[in-house]
Amino acid sequence: MNATWRASVLGSQVTELLRRPGRSLATGISLLIAAFVVFGAVMAQQILSATAVERFRGTPDAVALVVTSEAGNGIDDVGLRAIRNLPSVAEAVARVYDGAPLGGSAVERYLRFSADPGTGPLSTVRLVKGSYPDGPGQLAVNEEAARDYGLAPGAALTLRLPDPRDLERTRPVTVEVSGIVRGTTTDADQPAAYATGPLLVRILDLPGYARVDVRTKSGRASSDVAKEIQHAVPGAEVRPAEEVRDEETRQAVTEARDVLDLVSVFLPVAIGAAVLVATSTFRIVFARRMHQLALLRALGATSRRLAAALVTEGAAVGLLAGTCGVLAAWGCGRFVPSVAARFGHHLSASASFPWEPAALTVAGTGLLAVLAVLAPSLSASRVSPLHALRIAASGDSRPVVRTGRALTGLLCAAGAVALAQRQYAGLPDPGDSDYDRFAALAVVALSGGLAFLSLVALGPYLVSPVLSAVAVPLRRLGAVGRIAVAGVGGAPARAAAVSVVVALGVCLIGTTLTCLASLDAYDRYQRAVSAPADFELIDREGEPLSQTLVTALKSRPELTGVTAFRTAESSQGLDTVAVADLNPDAVRDKGALTVRTGSLDRLGPSRIVVDAGYAHSLDVRAGDRVTLTIEGHAVGFTVAATLPGAGPFGAQVLMTAEDLTRMGVGAAPTVVIADAAERSAQGRVRAERALTDIVDGSEGGGRIIAEGLGGPEARSDDLRTVAMTAIMLLGLTVVVAVVGVATTASLTVVERRREFGLLRALGLGASAVHRTVTLECALHGVLGGILGLALGLPYAWLVVRSAEVSAPYSVPVGQLAVVLTGLVVLTAGAGMLPAHRASRTSPVTAVAHAE
Repeated sequence: MNATWRASVLGSQVTELLRRPGRSLATGISLLIAAFVVFGAVMAQQILSATAVERFRGTPDAVALVVTSEAGNGIDDVGLRAIRNLPSVAEAVARVYDGAPLGGSAVERYLRFSADPGTGPLSTVRLVKGSYPDGPGQLAVNEEAARDYGLAPGAALTLRLPDPRDLERTRPVTVEVSGIVRGTTTDADQPAAYATGPLLVRILDLPGYARVDVRTKSGRASSDVAKEIQHAVPGAEVRPAEEVRDEETRQAVTEARDVLDLVSVFLPVAIGAAVLVATSTFRIVFARRMHQLALLRALGATSRRLAAALVTEGAAVGLLAGTCGVLAAWGCGRFVPSVAARFGHHLSASASFPWEPAALTVAGTGLLAVLAVLAPSLSASRVSPLHALRIAASGDSRPVVRTGRALTGLLCAAGAVALAQRQYAGLPDPGDSDYDRFAALAVVALSGGLAFLSLVALGPYLVSPVLSAVAVPLRRLGAVGRIAVAGVGGAPARAAAVSVVVALGVCLIGTTLTCLASLDAYDRYQRAVSAPADFELIDREGEPLSQTLVTALKSRPELTGVTAFRTAESSQGLDTVAVADLNPDAVRDKGALTVRTGSLDRLGPSRIVVDAGYAHSLDVRAGDRVTLTIEGHAVGFTVAATLPGAGPFGAQVLMTAEDLTRMGVGAAPTVVIADAAERSAQGRVRAERALTDIVDGSEGGGRIIAEGLGGPEARSDDLRTVAMTAIMLLGLTVVVAVVGVATTASLTVVERRREFGLLRALGLGASAVHRTVTLECALHGVLGGILGLALGLPYAWLVVRSAEVSAPYSVPVGQLAVVLTGLVVLTAGAGMLPAHRASRTSPVTAVAHAE
């Protein structure tokens, strides 16, 4: 019975699989990595969710019930007393959420208000310094407010509250800062003030409380207490606190999952790379077994049964690889929190094992293996017995590139070019708010997918010309270089199969790095334009500012970079254009002011800088002529540069002070900008005080407005964080590619044993054979890098223009060079072990075995 089973087609394949498990490892390792990546994303989501839930602090745990008003008008003092007087209520805390601007400073400041008891299990703050408010007119501020506004216990604070007699005006209310507190809730990171509910309601003159948090006495059911509250306070809506906390934590988890949702877009990339590597590996393995397959065909095995046996073998390898990948990812997920703790990062591990995602991942890996093995198994099973024996005897198993594959590649390339041209023609105009970026990026992604499929199909045709260009310096290495080039070029289909996966990783990483560099440059530009300085001073009624004010500002050591400039309007038909004589050198982050055409250094007499919107409306670029008219003075200018977006302070045109005077504009400045001398929170507070002293003492009489534009510390790193996360995940594609190089090299060494034996017999040393195989693997990295950058850089340009048409296209040459160099080193390192095996080949043994 056992012999009969082994004599069957499926039995012979299983026997071969068990006899040489190394081949199974070679074919399954890329699938194992894919399963690891997919289930690793599941584990990462669980870890982030558990960590977000554990870290989140909102409604205190001691709260049992949350009371609000069904009508939305709040709970008044009568309702609060009624709740507190219930015998089943241990504590009831009134909550108020409001905010107001602060007075006493020339620079606008804002404070958020929150009612809190200050002590006890229902408190969301902890006292740090001073005392908690216990009397009328007292507030405690958090550490953020104390730092940003220079507050301390005992300081006076002026609130600008709505005037009940005229809601368009405000009234000053002076309060005392009694202490500094630290907020314990997750969102307590903005300047805020705290007091008990009744005290805060009196200060803010509010009609009631937003909600009341209730702590019940032990032994009382929350549902019974809720009924008592509804009976005592008509119109009250009572919700279990657990329900409120669940909503808050779900929101926190949703925010934590946003990055993973974005990152999950890149998972198919790693899966696709794994399928490509597995397909190539299965093709090589089946080619090595051509003699066995030929004997089975000669013994009567049909091509259909042979293909089914090979597919079954692939499915078994896929299921085994999927199981190992899931277990490895689960083990890493359990291990990550303890490792993160050693580096000072607290992460929480999920207590449950995600059985359903695990089962789907294993089944999906098996399906991927079937898809990967399908084409190679059909090709291997359809070879005639005689031809298969001839191939096995000659050792020539190189696949031939067929006409159908070439036509498919050309059709995919044509489709990619057509979609790219369509998207290029539909790029939005600067400032176009109706542009659907998601649809545009989807078209770009579809075009890129077709381009990659074209690269997969036409890869064997592209290897030879690229290799010819690369081989020029390699041939100078002597016999090693020439043999390595011949070894890669001698099997173009195999070289393309491996290099294409490398190209996929390089293409995606290169595109991401280029998009990141471009969007980061535009982000810096936007910050430089929206906050060109720390402070801006203008007249409330639009009148010019006095030179005395400018001199006073320049005399204060707390301020630096004080610059006065003028603004005007130029009439262009029915439209007006904002003009300013601001020198770009006065902008705080001048290096961030990039240009689309021309150069800012060319700004000078009769030369202007034009923003993106105005340049687009006139269809001009650097070097073109433009005529501007101000108060009847029409003057011609040459465009020195065009900006990628809006100009500083909304100026559409920047010109020199001499040109603005020549157009009839008065000499008095209309805007003054200044920076804090010290780049710190304390330095900014001192600068605000200096501005307040000068503005209050100026002849402006309250007409002068000083606006804080924000400091460099307000910079957001969200774009960089998301992009770097995507790059790390895309690096998994490179890992799969490197594994594919190592697998292909290992199988190639077995195939070319006779070749290496002959080379050894002809006098090539073991070290030279080692260098040859290593260089061949490095060539796969070079080929993939060149093809990947050639494909990725044009699409990076299209992605940048589709995402933000005003963003400059910036190629990070240094970073791309590092990626390409690192990739070549990795692929060369992947061939070290196969190279070592090849170098140990005995000439006599290899030749005898080949014969």
